[in-house]
Amino acid sequence: MRIHYLQHVPFEDPGFILTWAERRGWGLGRTLLYDYPGGGVPFPPDRDFDWLVIMGGPMNVYQEAEYPWLAEEKAFIKRAADKGKPIIGLCLGAQLLCCVLGGKVTRNPHKEIGWFPVTLTREARSLPLFSFLPESPVVFQWHGDTFSIPPGALRLAGSEACKNQAFMYGERIFAFQFHLENTGKIIRGLVEHCGEETAPDQAGKYVQSGAELLSHPEYVALDNQWMDAFLTRLEARYAEDGA
Repeated sequence: MRIHYLQHVPFEDPGFILTWAERRGWGLGRTLLYDYPGGGVPFPPDRDFDWLVIMGGPMNVYQEAEYPWLAEEKAFIKRAADKGKPIIGLCLGAQLLCCVLGGKVTRNPHKEIGWFPVTLTREARSLPLFSFLPESPVVFQWHGDTFSIPPGALRLAGSEACKNQAFMYGERIFAFQFHLENTGKIIRGLVEHCGEETAPDQAGKYVQSGAELLSHPEYVALDNQWMDAFLTRLEARYAEDGA
């Protein structure tokens, strides 16, 4: 089995997902979109990967003029979805999934940066893929936009600052506004490259300082544990299905 991932900036890779895949003996492929500022991205053919993972990034889904590869990426994601590939979208990746599935991405009423709880819906907690999670897990957030729930998708979670935090489309597509995959290294990279968003003049109820973001290794470990459980259950589902 092989995972292909789409990475938008050098400092935000799949983190713990890479560790999980290597432990399970999965192959890995990647497309580094920042290597193609003018577009012309050589996306892989469908036969070269089984699962697709779409990472976060500081750009917005509607900035196609500044990032020409966004239109190409959306088309590639749509093809993968149409082929029935299991897809996991994280933060920007979740917003891109929303776009290709017929939803809308807009500015959220609040910028949300830091460690905050999300609340799972009753439907999410009834699903074997998510039943191991507590009702309100503390997760890592870094976003200013939000997504609607696409037609036909199931809403999985929300938070005080952001109504829609996750959705599931069919049995194979999963969108998470928050991060369970981030490692300490990734969070340090975010603070280094995007730390102006956590400066005192940006402070708000849902914006924590860079120091606060970096001071919770116990949350990182717990989030990675939850990502491990989700991926392992997802793997088992497709092993049973022969997919």
